[in-house]
Amino acid sequence: MAVGKPSLPQSADGVLKLAARSMFDLFAQTAMGMMVVDREHRIVWISEGYKRFLPALGFQRDTDFVGKRVEEVVPNTLIPQVIETGRTILVDLLTNKAGTFLVSRLPLRDEAGVVIGAVGLVLMDHPESTMQPLMVKFSRLQRELEDAQRQLAAQRRPKYTIASFIGASAPALDVKRQARRVAGTDSTVLLLGDTGTGKELLAHAIHVASARAAAPFVTVNIAAVPETLLEAEFFGVAPGAYTGAERKGREGKFKLADTGTIFLDEIGDMPLPLQAKLLRVLQEQEVEPLGSNQLHKINVRVIAATSRDLSSMVAQGTFRADLYYRLHVLPIRLPRLIDRLEDLEPLADALLDDIARRSGLPHKALASDALERLAQHSWPGNIRELRNVLEQAALMTDDLVLTARHLQIAPAAAAPTASAVSSAVHHEAAVPGPEAPAPFKPLPQAIAELEMRAIREALAATGGNKLAAAKLLGISRATLYEKLGAAEDSGS
Repeated sequence: MAVGKPSLPQSADGVLKLAARSMFDLFAQTAMGMMVVDREHRIVWISEGYKRFLPALGFQRDTDFVGKRVEEVVPNTLIPQVIETGRTILVDLLTNKAGTFLVSRLPLRDEAGVVIGAVGLVLMDHPESTMQPLMVKFSRLQRELEDAQRQLAAQRRPKYTIASFIGASAPALDVKRQARRVAGTDSTVLLLGDTGTGKELLAHAIHVASARAAAPFVTVNIAAVPETLLEAEFFGVAPGAYTGAERKGREGKFKLADTGTIFLDEIGDMPLPLQAKLLRVLQEQEVEPLGSNQLHKINVRVIAATSRDLSSMVAQGTFRADLYYRLHVLPIRLPRLIDRLEDLEPLADALLDDIARRSGLPHKALASDALERLAQHSWPGNIRELRNVLEQAALMTDDLVLTARHLQIAPAAAAPTASAVSSAVHHEAAVPGPEAPAPFKPLPQAIAELEMRAIREALAATGGNKLAAAKLLGISRATLYEKLGAAEDSGS
């Protein structure tokens, strides 16, 4: 029995080439359509099956189609992306004027591993009918993802503008002027001021007025995050960085704020070891996630805020001097409420509007004696304390007008306004001496008399124009009429 001559073993290279050829032929035969694209995105070959899609794409002959750049003749294709990144898109949906298709896209590489083109496969047409359960699930997941993205965008959307910083007093106007000026730069801003003066509101407002307004605004309250978690919160975590870490890792707040603004509230509470890493981020604009040795470039504008005296902390060695100078580029100091009492009425009105909106209760107004009581308080908690007092008063009564008896604060004489001091000095200078001191007056009566004297002087200065007088006094026209009416009722 004759024995056939054994075949010679093929080289590994030959086997690979044969396998590649076999796989290519298999794809061409089993797929509904197939194309090959070169490095310059030009279509160099299409299968017989693919030719049936040409009329819907606007081509009668394959010779008019082959040789074109794929993005010019196949709408919505991602083959150029596969060529540029070298990443496979194994399963995807492609929809264009030819229909909806289940497709696969694979990069082609030479022997050195360099991408020289890509293969596109049409695995199935009309997948919406043949794969209906999967398509329904895909559509639902897509809607849920879009909803989550909208909600996240809404949460990160800045809530305030510079106009939201209420007040027409000289200190308030100066703050708004500085905010508009720094909004036009990309430099670091440091907001200084007592707690409750509106630092977070102003940070939002500066971002909205800047060229980064459409990008994310991300807030980190350093005092509210445990020290052990701050580094991960800032810079993120590499995949599998430590036991219990998320498998995919987690992006830090600086990465989330990329191209936008990050607001570092209570920067004075940052631990010293982390201050050095923050300094590097500010200088180099790059972050290194926890557990990683790779640096990621970022483009972030920093706004920091503190109620602490950073310069004293630098002298005591509890805050790095180099970080302080890096932050203290564009400082803005926010005034205390006691230093801008002329803004008290518009602030109270705005806060009561917001309280009514959030609680669903009717809007409450302030009586004149309530405003007087508010003006007598020293406000160590500033606007935050004012809101607390007004919210408590508004929620604890059904009355639509809040009077002094509704306010749970102890009256304490505040510093008199400039006009009151001027009027008082003028009055004292006009009194001949020495005479027996005038009888002591109750404080509300003394304040009312000083107010009326200031109102009369303002009316005289404006020729009786009540609107101009109200602006001169820093009060609303309604308040001016109310005080004039009260004076007429009392006969003063």
